[in-house]
This record gives sequence, C-alpha cells and structure tokens, in this order.
Amino acid sequence: MHAVRLDGVTKRYGDLLAVDTLDLTVPDGAIYGFIGPNGSGKTTAIRMILHIIHPDSGDIEVLGKRGTRAANDEVGYLPEERGLYRKMTVGRILTYFGTLKGLPPGEARTEGGRWLEKLGLGDAHKKKIEALSKGMAQKIQLIAAAIGRPKLLILDEPFSGLDPVNLELVREQVLALRREGTTVIFSTHDMAAAESLCDSIFMIHRGRKVLDGTPDDILAQHGARVIRVAFGAKAPDLQDIRGIDSVRDLGRFQELHTARAPQEVLQELASTAPIDHFELKRPSLHDVFVQIAGTGQTTEGGNP
Repeated sequence: MHAVRLDGVTKRYGDLLAVDTLDLTVPDGAIYGFIGPNGSGKTTAIRMILHIIHPDSGDIEVLGKRGTRAANDEVGYLPEERGLYRKMTVGRILTYFGTLKGLPPGEARTEGGRWLEKLGLGDAHKKKIEALSKGMAQKIQLIAAAIGRPKLLILDEPFSGLDPVNLELVREQVLALRREGTTVIFSTHDMAAAESLCDSIFMIHRGRKVLDGTPDDILAQHGARVIRVAFGAKAPDLQDIRGIDSVRDLGRFQELHTARAPQEVLQELASTAPIDHFELKRPSLHDVFVQIAGTGQTTEGGNP
C-alpha cells in the first residue's frame, strides 16, 4: 500500500526544469523524509503532491486518488513559511482550521484543547497569536496541520524555532501520529533528525531523484569510511595522502573520507606526524548529503 505515488512527473518554469521525470512511492503509515539542497526541486514536488501546482507531465496519486482536490480533506500541511492570523486567539484559530477539515465546531474545539494539553500549551487557549513566542506559534501551526486527523501529514521544517525540550515534545507527537496510522512526509535540512526519525528517505538534486531508501541502506551504499584524526604536532598536508577523497577541518580534529582500509591510512599518517587521536566514524546522512550535493551527482545511486 502507498500513500503517495509519483510516476514520471515533470515540472518546468520557463527554461528551468524544476522536477525531471520523478518516480516516487511513499509507503502507507511511514515517516518519509524529503531532503535536498536549496533549489533542488523539493518544494515543487511537495506543492504538486498538495495540488497547489500541477505537473506538466506524469501522474500523481494521493491516498489512492488522482483528482486534483479529491484527497485534500485527508491531507494536513505545515508549510515552511508559517501563516497564522495574528489577531485571532489560539482557541478560535484551531477551531477554524478544524472546521476547514470537516470537523463540527464543537469537536474542533475539543480536539484543539486536547492538542494544546499534549504540547504543554493548556493555558494558551485565549491568547492571541501575536502574543506567542516563536516556539509556541510553531507548535500552534503544527496543531493546525494535524487537528483534522489527516491520513497524510506533510511537515516542512517542523522543528524550526524550537528549543531542545519543545523539539522533543513535537518529535514525540510525530511518532504518535505514525503509530495511529498517519503517513508523514517530513521535509528538512536537519540531516540528524531525518536519519533518526524517518523510515525511508528521498533526496532530490537538480530536479532528479538521487537517493531513495531506508537510512541504513543509504549509508551502506553511499557512505565512504570517515576517519577522525588529531595530530600531536602541526597536521601534515592530508591532500597528499593517497586515497583521501576529502578533508574537513573541525578545529581540533580533521575528518577524512576514504575508501581505503583504516589500518593503511593509520600507518601512512603515523609516518608523517605524531597522532594523538584516531577514530573510525560511522558515516552520517549529513556526510552523504554533502558528498552528493557537493559533487553534483544527479542520478539515483550516486553516480555522476
């Protein structure tokens, strides 16, 4: 079963090919990560799933329906650019969004109150949006997206503006929604959050799909060895070490990406300078993202 399916979807803006023959399947009941550099086509793909814009070619199916508005009442959306009516009270705006999604007013008020309690905002019911902190307003925006009990919830940077405590609260609610059967599309630039939270991850770059799979599968297929090293004296020129693909300066440490065996690298480094620290680090999704976005790879599987 799938919640969303894109088949050969293409979208142009004049001479710009924003999305290029995109095939994509979002499994039902999953948290599915959308990642990609700025200008990659990610936002265009999301807007086509939401029927805000339409593809030039290809098919889009949302919750088993192809009609451009057929599934809208079953879809919730938290946009990256937030939009709440600042002069309205929290309770009134949540009731308003709930009724937009088909809930009777009384039920919408009850559901809004339940969500406020879950997110630690039980006393915010009568406050105006303009009186809220950025983090509080962010949580209200999330409630507005989820209050209609959507089957598909699309979250664009849901953790933006949240401190660690509130981030954890929101994260727990996203996982609870998944347990209740909601499919979540999670769009983010936070690679650590995507890696820990998502069942599957899709990456778009220059309009084309370059990654699609579970975090473990992606890291196994695309993650070169990462070595973190600190030198007791001045660091040698690591670009001269054979088989080092890239070097990242972290201050006290240097992070090396290589396909060579760690023992070979250690032996060669030790012959050039004293070593205080040598660590084999598991590649992260951040590493894979930078590798692909930085080298201009544009085809699925990571091949240039």
